Amino acid sequence: MTEELTQGRLKELLHYCPDTGVFTRRVRTSNRVHVGDVAGNRHCAGYWEICLGGKKHLAHRLAFLYMTGEWPKEHVDHINSDRNDNRWANLRVATNSENMQNVRVAREDNQSGLLGAHRNGRRYFPKIQVDGKMHRLGSFSTAQEAHAAYMAAKKELHPFSTIT
Repeated sequence: MTEELTQGRLKELLHYCPDTGVFTRRVRTSNRVHVGDVAGNRHCAGYWEICLGGKKHLAHRLAFLYMTGEWPKEHVDHINSDRNDNRWANLRVATNSENMQNVRVAREDNQSGLLGAHRNGRRYFPKIQVDGKMHRLGSFSTAQEAHAAYMAAKKELHPFSTIT
């Protein structure tokens, strides 16, 4: 069993710049790694991932450990929704519900490409979830109208969202 990474060990291995969100290597751990190299690479889901001691870690979670000395108990939200932007000012602890409030991109199965604009036949029926309960927002003839209704409801019902 491997021991859990601590803030002290993390700071021995890497330097984190809170202003840029970039981790750099402090020690050489293999022939391919040099002191000063940017640590990690982009994960397939768009997050920055760093391998330490044979275990992969998401950089935004490492930033939380580096800055606070504790692993985040829940999610770490990227305020601007850029999964690659790990600046300390762009990170905040969030519940799953809060993290989902900050989603800015429509799901892949959304044919309109607009948040909240879900088509059923010829009409669009936006809906928004709040505290586990789904709220229907009406029926609209265009995706743009449905999206506008969704965004208005989002502004009112999702206080954690930074979408304007």
